[in-house]
Amino acid sequence: MLVRSILSSYSRLLAGVSLALMAAALAGCNDSVAQKAEPPRPVLVATAHYDAEIPERSFVGTIKPRIESDLGFRVAGKVARRLVEVGQTVDVGQALATLDEVDLKLQAEQAVAEQTAATGVLAQAAAAEQRAKDLKAKGWTTDAAMDSSRAAADEARARLDRAVRSVELTKNSLSYATLVADARGVVTATLIEPGQVVAAGQASIRVARFAEKEAVVAIPETLVGRAKSGVASVTLWSEPDKKYVAKLREIAPAADPATRTYLAKFSLPEAGDKVALGMTATLTLSDAGTERVARLPLSALFNEGGKPSFFVVDGNGAVTLKPVVVKSYDSNDVVITGGVDEGAKIVALGVQKLDPGQKVRVVSALSF
Repeated sequence: MLVRSILSSYSRLLAGVSLALMAAALAGCNDSVAQKAEPPRPVLVATAHYDAEIPERSFVGTIKPRIESDLGFRVAGKVARRLVEVGQTVDVGQALATLDEVDLKLQAEQAVAEQTAATGVLAQAAAAEQRAKDLKAKGWTTDAAMDSSRAAADEARARLDRAVRSVELTKNSLSYATLVADARGVVTATLIEPGQVVAAGQASIRVARFAEKEAVVAIPETLVGRAKSGVASVTLWSEPDKKYVAKLREIAPAADPATRTYLAKFSLPEAGDKVALGMTATLTLSDAGTERVARLPLSALFNEGGKPSFFVVDGNGAVTLKPVVVKSYDSNDVVITGGVDEGAKIVALGVQKLDPGQKVRVVSALSF
């Protein structure tokens, strides 16, 4: 009886131990399943972007021609025709306007007549000089007569030369009656009308040359030094994705009394036909010697006795701890010069709760 009781108690004990072991095993499985099913930790990230340590400065400017000339007739006269309008493109040698040629033709004819008369006078004087030489050789004339005939011949030759020059001048004057373009460009102003009497050299047609264009901007006095030594580029409002190299050509020696800015002209050697005169442009000035840095939140910095590091999230959601080179600290940011690549996703908050290789989920905002 006693033995049967002991065996029964032992059986119940074995059954209890088995149940306990089974419960512990099931609990371990449940914990493992729960651990495996735990979702990735949500994290906020900041994108690493390297830029100049000294920020760029931008100014609004206008595209203008480097050379804009007021063309005028080289002789006085009455305007007969104006052949161009504002905005018209002109080529080298193209006629822009003409004068009435009646008086100029009469002057040319008069010069030709004087040349003909001078030619006849010279022939007569040359013949008289030759006769005087022949007589002098035979001893039938005096030295005074010989000198007189030689002087008359020299005067006739000079008059003929003057007549020839006069003919050339009148021909030139007749050609000046047509105003032509001396370079390819666009007409920006017409200052004469048919029937108007103009003086020699009076501004008649204004032409802006296409040879070189420039951006004209107003620079504040605090940035005059950067304008002279920095790197400049120009973008058009009509073509914001295209950058043009700009070089400072001229800066005003004195500030504008009203705006206290300096007028600067930047040449655009690569500007093509798409860069039209009068377009609005943005000039960007940057410091050539400045270092490229990235500014990231100070809360993203991880440092536990080693080098300052960032947790970088890869494309699979895993985080990697990467050391960085810190240049300086601001009140809310840390400035780095290297260590992470451009465009890398940096964990911005809660870096103390992360481990290398841990899976995370990038979110745009945290909700509680």
